[in-house]
Amino acid sequence: MTVLARRLGVSDAVVVGLGAMIGAGVFAAFAPAARAAGSGLLFGLGTAAVVAYCNATSSARLAARYPESGGTYVYGRERLGPFWGHLAGWAFVVGKTASCAAMALTVGSYVWPGHPHVVAVAAVALLTGVNYAGVEKSAWLTRVIVAVVLAALAAVVVACLTSSAADAGRLDVGSGTSLGGVLEAAGLLFFAFAGYARIATLGEEVRDPSRTIPRAIPIALAIALAVYAAVAVAVLSVLGAGRLAVAAAPLAALADAAGLPSLGSAVRAAAAVAALGSLLALILGVSRTTLAMARDRRLPGALAAVHPRRRVPHRAELAVGLVVAVLAATVDLRGAIGFSSFGVLAYYAIANASAWTLGPDEGRPPRVIPVAGAAGCLVLAFALPLTSVLTGVAVLAVGAVLYLGRRREPS
Repeated sequence: MTVLARRLGVSDAVVVGLGAMIGAGVFAAFAPAARAAGSGLLFGLGTAAVVAYCNATSSARLAARYPESGGTYVYGRERLGPFWGHLAGWAFVVGKTASCAAMALTVGSYVWPGHPHVVAVAAVALLTGVNYAGVEKSAWLTRVIVAVVLAALAAVVVACLTSSAADAGRLDVGSGTSLGGVLEAAGLLFFAFAGYARIATLGEEVRDPSRTIPRAIPIALAIALAVYAAVAVAVLSVLGAGRLAVAAAPLAALADAAGLPSLGSAVRAAAAVAALGSLLALILGVSRTTLAMARDRRLPGALAAVHPRRRVPHRAELAVGLVVAVLAATVDLRGAIGFSSFGVLAYYAIANASAWTLGPDEGRPPRVIPVAGAAGCLVLAFALPLTSVLTGVAVLAVGAVLYLGRRREPS
């Protein structure tokens, strides 16, 4: 049995997307982005949002046309050819596996700062088990997590912006901001927006996908952007770019600086819960792309199995969980974010190229959207820190070599 069940509606899909985005962006990406752009952080956020909107529009049109598990792996294969589909799937699986490790380490950093790797591995094991139990249980748990995190963020933002520590003058762009820094920040912050891909990769499990996916993706993206903008304004107003750039836990530092230490514990709890929600949705998406590639023998065929009762790709989920656990035990959080951003930007560049080939009768978006999306992805990818760029290029090259080594088409 290799067919998944369609069980998710619009609200479920929106929540899965938000679960992947909110945890990644608010608690993991703002500090490195501030180091890159300084007080130009908000410009970086806006740039990342524009590129994300183009990518979301292209992805939504393609997902409605091809409502299968795999996302851009499927779109690239169908619109551009097997090689580009394989490269997109490879970039997604490798990049998002790094994202999973980053989110697991975020959980560990907030729950047990002295031993983050131990907590990270335990979190991966727990959430792999939840996903194994079925996609409906995953969506239900993600809904609870998103509600808790949004409530905590709203309380922190309102309390801090109304405190005496807030100073609107800190939002002014300083002389140290450069175009390169803004673009690097945008590339890092794109890590925060990429969660809407989870909606597309779950296309085979969404009810009425031609209607549900194009509605769910822009809704999730708009909500996430509003949350990010509010939090960015709060942390810059209270901490300023300099203090934000060196903060290990920016929102906890925000509460302390605003003279609200009682919120510090709540922020740390919310951070751990948000990262858990992001990790849950990430493992969900990576396992579905792994399933799609295994069906085409681009990955071992044994990973294409679907559990006869739970209707989930159980072998793919266990394999992804094992790899993420190993990474969570060994990698560095900051490096994982940069590498993940490069892989995901490459993935969306292929998505936009695929959307360009859609005909007018296939729901093609306005031509400017896939052009701007593809160009934006490439610019932001190569504006990332040099180590992330070099590692990302090397990993894509490995993916290309693996494809050439298995030159036969899927049977």
